[in-house]
Order: sequence, then structure tokens, then C-alpha cells
Amino acid sequence: MSMFIGEALAGDGNEVAHIDLLIGNKDGPVGTAFANALSRQSEGHSNLLAVLTPNLAVKPATVMITKVTIKGAKQAVQMFGPAQAAVAKAVADSVEGGVIPKDQAEDLVIVCGVFIHWLAEDDKKIYDNNYQATLDSISNAMQGKPSVDEMIAEKDAVHPFRGF
Repeated sequence: MSMFIGEALAGDGNEVAHIDLLIGNKDGPVGTAFANALSRQSEGHSNLLAVLTPNLAVKPATVMITKVTIKGAKQAVQMFGPAQAAVAKAVADSVEGGVIPKDQAEDLVIVCGVFIHWLAEDDKKIYDNNYQATLDSISNAMQGKPSVDEMIAEKDAVHPFRGF
């Protein structure tokens, strides 16, 4: 398959994490999206590689894209700090755990959309929630979750942010 798609939400309040991601081959549509994300930056949308620590990028290479406009230094530091560390650790743990096959880690790339609420305060919750949401979204992507039957069975679920 040329593209795996995953989504997951973890936590609540202003530190809620919502991850949308694509996993695919470097030479396919996800590879193109990966390259575009790194080469087409715009004000308030500074995309970055997921690294475990400076000079130690994860495999599959992962670009984090902001799902909201970053409006200040605090929010930027949260993206480049706890969120980046969490996403990187989840990718590494997914490879170590076999969710992403180790022998494919050099051939795949990940485009990971990350949400940081503008009122988020607790860096530990940001880390924990983004780690869990990334881990879950990778697992969902690689397992094709939800299945069509699961989606149909749950189609009347109440969306927690629908506004009524």
C-alpha cells in the first residue's frame, strides 16, 4: 500500500492531543507531501522533523506539521519541545514494537499533524497526550483502523467537540 492513514485523540482540556498522520513510501504521495511540508514553510506554520534529541532524527523520517497557527513563543516552544519529543518517541517505540516493520523504516516517511491549543499550560500533559495519540494513530494507520464495519457500527457516536 502506498499510503496508511491514522488518527487519534488523547487527553482532555487545553492539553488535548489530536494527531492526524500519513505513512507511506518516500517515492509515493506521502513522500511528496513530506518534501512539500519541509520546503514550504509559512508564518505560524513552522514544520519540523521529529527528533529524539538534537542530531537524532527518528526513522521513518517524520515531519510534524502544525494544525493550528502558532501565535507566540510559548506555543512554539511547546511544539518544538514536549510535542516534538513525544511524537519522536512514539515513532521510535512503534518501530521497536514492530508496529512499523524495522526493515521498512528507511523506505517510509510520516507526515504528522499536531494540535497544540493556544491555552495549553502543562508540558508533561502535552508530552503524555501527544505520545499516546501518536502511538495510537500509527497503530490505527498500520492496522487499517477503523475498518469500514467498525465505522458503520459507530457512525452515530457523539463527537466530543461538535458544539451541542
